Amino acid sequence: MAERPGAPTAPELVLETDTGSTVMSPSRDYHVGRDPLSDIVIDDDRVSWHHAVLRAEHDHWTLQDEHSAYGTYADGHRIDARDVGPGSVIHFGSPADGPRIILTDRPIQAVPDRLAVVSHPALTSTYRQPTHVRPLPTRTVRIGRAADNDLVVDDLIVSRHHAELRTQADGTYEIVDLGSHNGTYLNGLRVTAALIGPGDIIGVGHSDFCLVDDTLQEYVDTGEISLDVQDLTVAVEGGSKTLLDDVSFPVGVDCLLAVVGPSGAGKSTLLNALTGQRPADRGTVLYDGRDLYHDYPELRQRIGLVPQDDILHSQLTVRSALSYAAELRFPQDTAKAERLARIDEVMRELGLEQRADQPVHSLSGGQRKRVSVALELLTKPSLLFLDEPTSGLDPGMDRSVMHMLRGLADDGHTVIVVTHSVLNLDVCDRLLVLAPGGKVAYYGPPDRALPFFEFDQWPEAFEAFELDRDRDWAGRFAGSALHRRYVADEDGQPHRPRSGPVEIEPPPRPRSRFAQLRTLVRRYTAALSADRTFLAVMIALPFVMGAMARALAGGELTQQTAINTLLILCVGGVLTGAANAVRELVKERVIYQRERAVGLSRSAYLMSKIVVLGGITVVQAVVLTLVALLGVDLNAPGGQGVLLPPLLEITIAVALLAFTAMMLGLLVSALVRKEEVTMPLLVLLAIVQVVFCGALLKLEGVPGLEQLSWLVPSRWALGAMAGTIGLGSISPGERTSDPLFAHTVDVWLLDVGMLVVLSAVFGFVVSRLLRRHEPVVMRK
Repeated sequence: MAERPGAPTAPELVLETDTGSTVMSPSRDYHVGRDPLSDIVIDDDRVSWHHAVLRAEHDHWTLQDEHSAYGTYADGHRIDARDVGPGSVIHFGSPADGPRIILTDRPIQAVPDRLAVVSHPALTSTYRQPTHVRPLPTRTVRIGRAADNDLVVDDLIVSRHHAELRTQADGTYEIVDLGSHNGTYLNGLRVTAALIGPGDIIGVGHSDFCLVDDTLQEYVDTGEISLDVQDLTVAVEGGSKTLLDDVSFPVGVDCLLAVVGPSGAGKSTLLNALTGQRPADRGTVLYDGRDLYHDYPELRQRIGLVPQDDILHSQLTVRSALSYAAELRFPQDTAKAERLARIDEVMRELGLEQRADQPVHSLSGGQRKRVSVALELLTKPSLLFLDEPTSGLDPGMDRSVMHMLRGLADDGHTVIVVTHSVLNLDVCDRLLVLAPGGKVAYYGPPDRALPFFEFDQWPEAFEAFELDRDRDWAGRFAGSALHRRYVADEDGQPHRPRSGPVEIEPPPRPRSRFAQLRTLVRRYTAALSADRTFLAVMIALPFVMGAMARALAGGELTQQTAINTLLILCVGGVLTGAANAVRELVKERVIYQRERAVGLSRSAYLMSKIVVLGGITVVQAVVLTLVALLGVDLNAPGGQGVLLPPLLEITIAVALLAFTAMMLGLLVSALVRKEEVTMPLLVLLAIVQVVFCGALLKLEGVPGLEQLSWLVPSRWALGAMAGTIGLGSISPGERTSDPLFAHTVDVWLLDVGMLVVLSAVFGFVVSRLLRRHEPVVMRK
């Protein structure tokens, strides 16, 4: 790829202090001072909090004093600004004995053969040169985000006190995790405590540490990483159908790659394979020289994925949506001020400051996509994937989104976008064209693709893919000069032998289940509170159903009104609970899938729905019952219920029925694929409850129907209410002689207990159904 215009051409320098070395890249500035957040931290009273800054300007480096109290000195003279280079010796605070730094042009090279888990470190961006080099410690060194650590890692996905590097009596070293939320890794695998040796890579957030000779070398993943895809193959149906067929291509540093192709060419399959959500059956993905599948537990937090559908709660404001996402993704010990600062930083980066307090649903399609990208950028991913980000957008919005992605690549991200749109491919560095069968038909600069295919327009090329399926598109490209130049020659990594199916461990949870539950409950409550339609229905439904039951009951439950009043209460309880929940999982499926992939607990997610919807449903059931029966003579035997006052027992039965119906609604929502089918199913659900509750038909002793009715919540709720008022005495008859209607303690407890059992069964089934919609790596 061509060098970005305006990039400094100054050489890399090594900055040496008494505590170690730092390799300075001309792509950024280096701040010196006592501030723990400085790039070069010097803990000396003569050094100001913000003392000086080193920056590359064109082909050389300059040193600028930042109005320090005691001055910056070079060659014994105080300076305000000066060009510096190899051999420069700079003192801070005193020209004689102040702390000093030395600049040299002899970069300290990593030892390639020691980094056993990295394929050719010299060819990578991260591992080519260490960011910091320190003498090996002779005592325990604590690593973490807080300023009181021995080794401070300025990274929000790192815990405040993350890990310790401990020196053993025999001179060896041990890495010990301190209960961090995102984990400590050894050669890509999560560890709690493990001995380390030369060449082993310790992963903490975006930083890796390695023992090389007598030094501890730190490598920081700043985003400028490469990706090398080697022979990826994915097959289904027992291997009879191939979705990806030996796909290979390299992706350079700061590259914007577009993936196009006709429907069914394997674009989504490739995306899932590259992100680790559905690993390839064979082949290798090298993330900056590291095997992505092997090291996935560590590297997954450096990968961002923006699905085609928005991963946002549309009722929330932009700032609120990002705030809740940050709570779920950052460690539990991250302060609110730290999260908000990162949110503001990302919004500035994507130009969202003016939209911060605007509800997501009121944004344009392009703006919503920016918010989805902002959500992923919170954790500073180096590799960003987007699935159809311009789908449904007009040409102007399409151009805006693609230019935003161009800017992200220029700012130090590797960006891969799967798209159907070919309007703005010219802003991309590379273009991958997949032909039917998951074969590589082209890889290279976008402007050379159509001439290679010998077409003038993209529709002609896509039509040819569909009509001429027997043509060897992949073979033609593999034998071309373009393949040699842009695939074979650019691929600096040695090809690894094809691997078989891999087993990827799921990522850790950045927060405890309880902490996630609290955040999810708050977010879900805020989203529902902002949904005025839901609020109106939620408030009106129990009053309407209660008023209907009240009108039917009159002032007293009699032989003519008792069973119909209880039936209306059953229908009201079922509709109240099921209507609350029947859409709630299916409409959030994309959000759940993405959040589950980054460590969201399935049980915390499900419990957040149960807690919020269950609380709302129980309140509605109480209102429904009181509106219907408060002040009504229930005619219970002796004016007493089975165990409690009659009205209280009926309220408990209706509340349990509504709660169980809510759980049944969640089951339906987890089962269906589209939100549109939930309303017809809600109507069917209500009809089934009416038919099988026992108020209209005799069910006892009817083979098949009686057993089927045991799965219907209203059957048990009607039984409990009928037992409370002694329905058989008020309205004698064949239907009211049902044994489940008996006014006895054991029968009433059976009726109520079965509602609890059904709720638990429905909850278990919902949990299993949620698993079906998760990324493959999370189904454990």
